[in-house]
Amino acid sequence: MKHIVNISWLLIVTAQLSGCASLGKGMAEAFLEKQQLADTRLCEIWGKSFKGLSPFLNSKQGKMKVLMVHGVGDHLPGYSTQFVEKLAKELNLPVMSTQYKNITLTSRLDSSKNLGNLRINRLLSKDRSKELLFYELSWSVITAKQKEVLAYDNSGEYSFRRAEVNNLMKRFSNDTGPDPIIYLGESREDIQVSFGQSFCWMTKSSWDDLPDDVTQACSFNDDTAAANTHIDQYAFISHSLGSRIIIDGMQRIASLLDKRDVDFSEALKTKEIPIYMMSNQLPMLQLGRKLPDVSNQKSAYCQPNGEKYNQRMLAKTPIIAFSDPNDLLSYAIPHGFVEKYLDSRLCIDVTNININVATILDAFGLGKFANPIDAHVGYDTDDRVVALIAKGIGNKNTANVVNDRCRWVETIE
Repeated sequence: MKHIVNISWLLIVTAQLSGCASLGKGMAEAFLEKQQLADTRLCEIWGKSFKGLSPFLNSKQGKMKVLMVHGVGDHLPGYSTQFVEKLAKELNLPVMSTQYKNITLTSRLDSSKNLGNLRINRLLSKDRSKELLFYELSWSVITAKQKEVLAYDNSGEYSFRRAEVNNLMKRFSNDTGPDPIIYLGESREDIQVSFGQSFCWMTKSSWDDLPDDVTQACSFNDDTAAANTHIDQYAFISHSLGSRIIIDGMQRIASLLDKRDVDFSEALKTKEIPIYMMSNQLPMLQLGRKLPDVSNQKSAYCQPNGEKYNQRMLAKTPIIAFSDPNDLLSYAIPHGFVEKYLDSRLCIDVTNININVATILDAFGLGKFANPIDAHVGYDTDDRVVALIAKGIGNKNTANVVNDRCRWVETIE
């Protein structure tokens, strides 16, 4: 309903200017609410079928582990709570751990660094036969200090001079706009290390073995990571800049693996790790960047008969890219982008999902309108997005809300 509050004032003013001053606020809001009764929002899926998280909860050995990486803007631990609760409901995991576990991330080379917070939650089925460990990375502490340069612009000295809506949008811009710029600078390595540390903790520990309320670095250099990687299943969920962080972070891990990590490296080569990208920004965030060291060689690295098959990093990396056409900061992944701009060793396949997470409204015949902020931040609370992540498309477990409200165009080689 928040988009009604955001634009109803606009419709009222428009009506007044066009000679319809008698159309009051209550009538305008009623008009908007009526438009929402029939949900006709777009949901088009282009790509191969995918399973979602659900099938991997039935493993008798390892665990299903999911890492969420936020995008631009300041985020506090717990930002994923609403999404986690919706995901747990969709997966029929009604039991949660009483307390979260929190690890303050730091660097193995410099323990004085604060590289963000990793919060872990444990989700279980009623009979305890299914388990999902959900890891939430909050890395924005790394960029917060640099963003203080713009703090004056949010102060009363400047903000009171703006119109109310413009001030809200300027605050949003000041909070989110600097992060991609900062990521291109010196903080990029720290953010990638933060991701790498999070992935390390995913691979190393079961729930009982995870530390809590500590500042501690993790290392892949022991038998635990390799042993768990053989039996556990992993998935990443990202938003906006978080997608670039995951891709860069995995490429960084690939470049750092050496003979000391041979067991872990070999274990990764057997894994399929999907990335569910909300508000995907990979094309925009590629601008001005160098090409990866290994590109345009997917067949050589990803086909069993390929000449470099043994040098791959993962068996497969399915990317499921969610984009709202009305999200001004989101882009579909075009044909040929993966081959040219992403590391061939990740063996990436793409499924594009064009989905309206913001409601499109008819502004009294003046044109259709969707709140671009809602279109950018609304993915993780959308029932169809959650259902697709939980149960995929093109399989017997696909959720009814997806079958009923999404159009799937299956692609083949």
